[in-house]
Amino acid sequence: MTTQVTDHKGGVWSIAVPIPDNPLGHTLVHLLETDRGPVLIDTGWDDPDSWDTLVAGVTACGFGLTDLHGVLITHHHPDHHGLSAKVREASGAWIAMHAADTAVVRRTREAEPGQWLDYLLTKLAAAGAPDDHLAPLRKARATGGGRKLPGRRAALPDRGIDPGALLDLPGRRVRAIWTPGHTPGHVCLHLEEEHPSARTPGFGRLFSGDHLLPGITPHIGLYEAPDDGLGAHDGESLREGTDPLGDYLDSLERVGRLAPAEVLPAHQHAFTDAGGRVRALIAHHEERLARLRALLQEPRTVWQLAETMEWNRPWEQIPYGSRNIAVSEAEAHLRRLVKLGHAEGVPGSDPVTYRAVG
Repeated sequence: MTTQVTDHKGGVWSIAVPIPDNPLGHTLVHLLETDRGPVLIDTGWDDPDSWDTLVAGVTACGFGLTDLHGVLITHHHPDHHGLSAKVREASGAWIAMHAADTAVVRRTREAEPGQWLDYLLTKLAAAGAPDDHLAPLRKARATGGGRKLPGRRAALPDRGIDPGALLDLPGRRVRAIWTPGHTPGHVCLHLEEEHPSARTPGFGRLFSGDHLLPGITPHIGLYEAPDDGLGAHDGESLREGTDPLGDYLDSLERVGRLAPAEVLPAHQHAFTDAGGRVRALIAHHEERLARLRALLQEPRTVWQLAETMEWNRPWEQIPYGSRNIAVSEAEAHLRRLVKLGHAEGVPGSDPVTYRAVG
């Protein structure tokens, strides 16, 4: 097993922890040295090889698992939070996460497996998904599937991460920046210390999780979970519901104003020019919203909208599970258009179709 560890200088390291069977390849788990011992930022996917890589990486940084003081989680997704329980069990470290994502973890742990399948079935049917897409979910529901959904073994965090707070990390200045969009409780962590390379423009370093990546546009889907009652598909619920894309765009601007010298993301590689990347992502979503508005000159269901949107491959080549993610992303964009008054549900349509306004 080869462990890829990078010394970013100034008591900051990254460990590339593999994600099994995923094109992303790995999660960059960061280790931050403090006066009370090292703190991890994210942990990686709950998998034996990933665990072995994480342990070897901590050792390569010069520490043992029992030296770990705490774990800061940028967001609840399993490639970030998956190994938290094992880290806490092995080290006694505390785990901190924003309250909104802690609530998601709690719901995931407490929900009956069938609830998630029922929720998906209801959502996808309301989005206009065809019967051949719903059939496997119905079969899984009938045969008791859903018990192996990722996240059901994730640890319940024992500390919060409060927006704007300077975290209790002796010897370091790390401020929490709430950046909802990818998840409702996603946080970036701003290391408010001079960059080891004094020639790098900007101030400090930003642990950006999945909020800001150098070459990938993060997935922005809906926040809803089975028990929150926000899954209905009608013009009124879309107008009153959460707006993940709006949250994301606002969060991007907030991060852009920080102007960090360097960004340390959870995937790909570290990079500079955060402002340029922020501007590119905002422009991407504005262009995408304009294209969707043009598509909605002809009324479409959420599913039909997803089918006609531009993805990284033709719709026919998108795997089954990824289509569910694509539908969620289509609805997040649609919800933004509805909230802005640029789209509306067609009265009496079932499943609901949407059309452009103005």
